[in-house]
Amino acid sequence: MSVITVVAIYFLIWWLVFFAVLPVGVKTPEEDGSEVLQGTVESAPARPMLIKKAIATSVISGVILAIIWWFVSTGQLSLDSIPFLPRFD
Repeated sequence: MSVITVVAIYFLIWWLVFFAVLPVGVKTPEEDGSEVLQGTVESAPARPMLIKKAIATSVISGVILAIIWWFVSTGQLSLDSIPFLPRFD
């Protein structure tokens, strides 16, 4: 795989994992015991912890990318292994 391909795959994986990690550990101000500020939605997170989630997302995405890279480099995963694609002979 070329470097551009690896970066593109990592970018896609990172965003998918980020959206999956985003709701983890979120508490509303009511659940947290703090005051709901006027002008904010009651369901808005009290502390979103975005830096921690971005770091966790980067680590998880790196592991997933390493697994995908291993499958591709050993030949266990290729375009020919996808059954619904036509043969390109």
